[in-house]
Amino acid sequence: MARVKRTAAFVALWRALRGANRPGAPSLGTRLAALPRLAGAVASGHWEGLGRGRLALMGLALLYVVSPIDLVPEGLLLAVGLVDDVVVVSWLAGSVLDATDRFVAWERGEPQIIDGDVVADG
Repeated sequence: MARVKRTAAFVALWRALRGANRPGAPSLGTRLAALPRLAGAVASGHWEGLGRGRLALMGLALLYVVSPIDLVPEGLLLAVGLVDDVVVVSWLAGSVLDATDRFVAWERGEPQIIDGDVVADG
């Protein structure tokens, strides 16, 4: 059952990342390559576009998705048990997409726009 959970979670994440391929957005390869640099820049304090707490939550979410331990086991609650996985994967995918968009723009020296306002010039 844990294998089905992990497969479903990664399929959902893959679809979210693939769906973010809008014109001008970083490619999936660019996003994946940027993740270690993003983590390093946040940890060292060089990039303030993502807090250390949020980065830690993203790491914990990833661990939860790949872990065989589940808060709401599918074996006991069937489809309801998948809801926690879907919520975590959806939040993680959205967080990764948002953070990598802004981080790659920051690395390129492009203006960063948050909530319709330019907040930094790179």
